[in-house]
Amino acid sequence: METNLPQMSGWKKRAGLFLTSQNISLFGSSVVAFAIIWHITLTTSSGVWMMLATLSSMVPQVVVSLFGGVLADRYSRKVLIMLSDGFIALSTLGLAIAFLLGFNKLELLLIISAVRSIGGGIQSPAVGAIFPQLVPQDKLTKVQGINQTIGSVLMLLSPPVAGMLLGSIGIVATFFVDVITALLAIVVTSFIRVEKVVRTDAFDSVWKDMKAGLRYTLRNPQLRRIIICFSLSFFLITPAAVLSPLMVNRTFGPEVWRLTANEVVWTIGSLVGGVFVSLKGEFKDKVLTVAVSLVAFGILFGLMGIAWNFFVFLLLMGISGFFIPAITTAQTVHIQEITEPDVLGRVFSIVQIITASAMPVAILVFGPLADVVSVELLLVVSGILLALVGVWYGWLGKRESGSSQQIAQSAEGEAL
Repeated sequence: METNLPQMSGWKKRAGLFLTSQNISLFGSSVVAFAIIWHITLTTSSGVWMMLATLSSMVPQVVVSLFGGVLADRYSRKVLIMLSDGFIALSTLGLAIAFLLGFNKLELLLIISAVRSIGGGIQSPAVGAIFPQLVPQDKLTKVQGINQTIGSVLMLLSPPVAGMLLGSIGIVATFFVDVITALLAIVVTSFIRVEKVVRTDAFDSVWKDMKAGLRYTLRNPQLRRIIICFSLSFFLITPAAVLSPLMVNRTFGPEVWRLTANEVVWTIGSLVGGVFVSLKGEFKDKVLTVAVSLVAFGILFGLMGIAWNFFVFLLLMGISGFFIPAITTAQTVHIQEITEPDVLGRVFSIVQIITASAMPVAILVFGPLADVVSVELLLVVSGILLALVGVWYGWLGKRESGSSQQIAQSAEGEAL
């Protein structure tokens, strides 16, 4: 399969511009996301409304992600990223105008969250697939680590910015932050030169391209194992990822500073983890890295469920954040290394579908449960199950590695 990937001279400049544009966009989107979730949390204190907010921000991605993957393998990934940023900015601008005119119903927040999610479903496969066009393969882990670090710094800033704007000026101000940062991201991205990946097979119908990408993914045992791991782990991470603001509100107090602190300590942990990944530069055993991180997540989430005061809860949340860059980087680089360039967009779209659908399915279960049982109990149970997923993933990867070594030794013996 022939490709026309760019020469890697000047890759640092291209990677720097791309990381800048994406993290500018991430900052604005994060501010809006935090403000919307907190606004709904403080207004309703309801697990059902948290469920609706999560579904509206994730389900549309599931619907459009496979289509987005096909587009990412057919057309310029750079252009798709810019168009998606523009689409999201326009929808957020419309929401801001509606609120200024007095149309400030919670239902409108759900609708616009869904519209923004559509843009994310187109953009995410293109972002995941474009990195090998910008960065040499042996630098992917380092660049992903740097990306995680920058993202963590901005995520550290976005909760206090969202809290400050929400508490002083109001939610409308946060919408304009997203519009401005999206426009800046588009300008920066426009300066990046990205050569095309040449497909030797002819374009078929969109549906057939989708099926070809799905068939490629499911027939690859390593990709299949990653998909299963993503499905289970994202399902079980949901109580900690989505319902922790609800737990803070109910158990420790409804003050905005507590919700802000909940997000900030997680981001500090992610920042430290991102620095660790970028300094390490490479994970030799990416499967083991993910397995150990999932076990650590499970233990920490369980302990969060039995935390006796708010500051112990924050400490555990911060330590949990440390493992996010390792999981994200190891899995992303692993996929980039084992996937053909001209199908990479569709593979990432399938991963996007898994990550975007597992949590909505989970919130359909955990959201209503949070109005019946305590969030603390949900954290303990999901933490135990998540640790077991990590053990299973590591064991299966070790077994497959052992089988591959046996096959290689057998082939070498036959050759001799």
